[in-house]
Amino acid sequence: MTSNVSRSASAAGTASHNPRKAALASWIGSAVEYYDFFIYGTAAALVFGKLFFPSIDPQLANVAAFATFGVAYITRPLGAVLLGHIGDKFGRKKVLTLTLLLMGFSTFMIGVLPTYDQIGFAAPALLVVMRLLQGVSAAGEQAGANSMTLEHAPDHRRAFFTSFTLSGTQAGLILATLVFIPISALPEDQLLAWGWRIPFLLSAVVVAVGFWVRRTLPETPAFEEDAQAKGKAKLPVVELFTQHKAQVLRVVFAALVSVVSTIFSVFTLSYAVNTIHIPRATMLTVLVLANLVALGAIPLWATLSDRIGRRPVFILGALGSAALIWPYMWALSTANIPLIFALGILLSGVVYSAANGVWPALYGEMFDTRVRLSGMAIGTQLGFALGGFAPTISAAILGTGPTGWIPVAAFTTGAAVVSAISAFTARETYRVPMAQLGKYGAASAAPTKSSQRGAQTA
Repeated sequence: MTSNVSRSASAAGTASHNPRKAALASWIGSAVEYYDFFIYGTAAALVFGKLFFPSIDPQLANVAAFATFGVAYITRPLGAVLLGHIGDKFGRKKVLTLTLLLMGFSTFMIGVLPTYDQIGFAAPALLVVMRLLQGVSAAGEQAGANSMTLEHAPDHRRAFFTSFTLSGTQAGLILATLVFIPISALPEDQLLAWGWRIPFLLSAVVVAVGFWVRRTLPETPAFEEDAQAKGKAKLPVVELFTQHKAQVLRVVFAALVSVVSTIFSVFTLSYAVNTIHIPRATMLTVLVLANLVALGAIPLWATLSDRIGRRPVFILGALGSAALIWPYMWALSTANIPLIFALGILLSGVVYSAANGVWPALYGEMFDTRVRLSGMAIGTQLGFALGGFAPTISAAILGTGPTGWIPVAAFTTGAAVVSAISAFTARETYRVPMAQLGKYGAASAAPTKSSQRGAQTA
């Protein structure tokens, strides 16, 4: 006992909190990672049906293209187990380096793939393989970055600093969409011949930037102190499901709120362009503006949750999104451009950002340090799986005529309501000290003096 205490004290004396550096590294890394991930979604909505499935009916080709978008979510739970184990046993930094390199490789390779007209059925098969590798990478990226920022942050600002991971995700989507705006303006033959490849090939540059930023980031104090005091978990996944099963299930169902994001950014893009015939550039501009607003809204919602709690802010975002998807899809069905802009920005940029900005803290604070990365990675990826296949499901249930969008809106609302109910059942943790997170029965407490000092140096 004495030796454990002395080791813990020694670790505490040498470990240093770097909340700003951790937040910056997570922001840039997530932007790079999700630039790669989101350009696939945009390409699936706009060109992959024609390039990789030209021999089938156009509506079925869209379903197939969305299915290749969704297959990444099959390997994400498997990647979460693998990368969660690495992150909880060997450190957060190793996971963040591995995910960045794997995502960069698979994305660049998509950019050089031959199409169906060149090699037949081998083309969509190779596309699926690369997408599966993207899924493995994405499984560990957000959980690793969230763990890194959460464990560097002062207690009373954990949501604010972890929100930078999601701001980085939004920045990646903005960058991916901005790259596609001039590309989508190319003549159809040039877009399909070579233009679609450019965003994928550019991933080599953005990955190099992200790797350079992350290379000097230190391991988190909480991980080092916990490893010194208690030792590392031999099998984090076994410990997770032995001691934290209820928390994992809560994260799975709360993560269904991601359906809102993929419906908004992928399905409605295809629906508006291919069914309603709204110009591609118009819908891509809606995505950019909504995500620009989200860049500011996410840290503001997170700051509010540091003051009033995680649950009320998350639930507001989930239920508000469940309501707003109806007028937004109606506006799309009527091609009402001013309403599309107004409601799209309100839905995705403002209201959904409440849930999106708070979930890194809400989920991460359900687990202790020994299994935090595994818990977040596995729980979110199982929940995100429905989000990943949401565009495929929506394309299949989309009706005909002016009210054909109603089943899609109802599906989105159902997923968001389930996520709100799951969050409501969780313990409120915004006043629980870091050392007591994930411990059953841990009482809430005011931020400690050490937390306050950490905030002053942040």
